[in-house]
Amino acid sequence: MTGEILVRVADLRAGSGDEVLVTVGLGSCVAVLLHDPAVKVGGLAHVLLPSPALSRKDDNPAKFPQTAIPRLLELMAARGASGRRVTARLVGGASMFASLAAPGTIQMGERNVVACRQTLNQHGVALVGEATGGGFGRTVRLRVADGRVEISSVAHGTQIL
Repeated sequence: MTGEILVRVADLRAGSGDEVLVTVGLGSCVAVLLHDPAVKVGGLAHVLLPSPALSRKDDNPAKFPQTAIPRLLELMAARGASGRRVTARLVGGASMFASLAAPGTIQMGERNVVACRQTLNQHGVALVGEATGGGFGRTVRLRVADGRVEISSVAHGTQIL
């Protein structure tokens, strides 16, 4: 086993073979997990904001779904992945401070999830699983070899998506 590759906030990485892509501390951020099972290539983007309009500094493509997802597809294609075979899963998008927001306010986590869904749809990537929302943080691991996504949280233990 090659080991784990840490994907930080507003970062993205592609992996292949026995590599495991990991992101820690997902709150309102969303992990976009892409996988092509035929060539055992995967990708993980830790998306911070739903739109470049919400950031003064928008030169980091990993920060937003509109730029992170196409960049991740490019990195995966360089490793042999085909956009026609790639599937996606989304994890995160929690409302970490919902009790502090005005009633009826759309939370940042929810906005991130919606923006990720829209961008995946625009790129023709099938969304096959989601573990989003709630009010708790998550850690996510994508085992590239078999596409297994393991989600762990202090509040809810471990689940497979």
